[in-house]
Amino acid sequence: MAGMRAGLVDTPSGRSMNIDAVIGALERDGLMLLSDSMLPSLTWLVTGGPMHSSWWGHPQGGEIYRLLTQLTDHPDVLQAKLVDGKVTFVHRRLWPAVIAVGTAREVWQTQGLPVAAQFLLDMVEETGAMDWNEIPAFLPPSQTKSAEAIRHLEIRLLLHTSEVHTPSGRHAKALQTWSKWAIDVQVSTWPSPPVAKRQLEEALARLEHPHPTHAGLPWQREVPSRSR
Repeated sequence: MAGMRAGLVDTPSGRSMNIDAVIGALERDGLMLLSDSMLPSLTWLVTGGPMHSSWWGHPQGGEIYRLLTQLTDHPDVLQAKLVDGKVTFVHRRLWPAVIAVGTAREVWQTQGLPVAAQFLLDMVEETGAMDWNEIPAFLPPSQTKSAEAIRHLEIRLLLHTSEVHTPSGRHAKALQTWSKWAIDVQVSTWPSPPVAKRQLEEALARLEHPHPTHAGLPWQREVPSRSR
């Protein structure tokens, strides 16, 4: 992980990382996790090493949060539950690959999808997008919480989701089809699903080099789970 601490700048309150350095690392690698015990991540960039517990209580938690906010809002960054179901940042150059995978509707995405999640997916596909305040709190047939249905859709990459801070101060999700999001971000073409998956697998392999961690992408369900 040589060079991970590049981009530190002096501020009145001490040493702080420049967001441009974070974007540079993401552009180089294509993918970056928020936090992980083994793979390169935002928390690793800030603290200088892997993190084995929650970053909220870390002495540099405020710095991590500052950069997280800037990274999430950056026009070249997509956030998705991509690697091991964790928050993963994706650089713009890999957006077409994510869109291709998200719109593929392969067996790993649809098989075993809970009925409530399918109901919500159908609702979003009717209009292309649903704002946080348009999503029912509970979904048929068994009054499943919408947050649970959204989780199933996220880990299968069936929808693009974005976090919203509501007027009450709580966090909620806005939902879009990948096709609608592609129009919004002006991505007009994408590769075939096999090519797209290979591009993302290669990006993950570069992150893992030289010590494979058996991290998995959503379609690699046979990959053994590992310590989070």
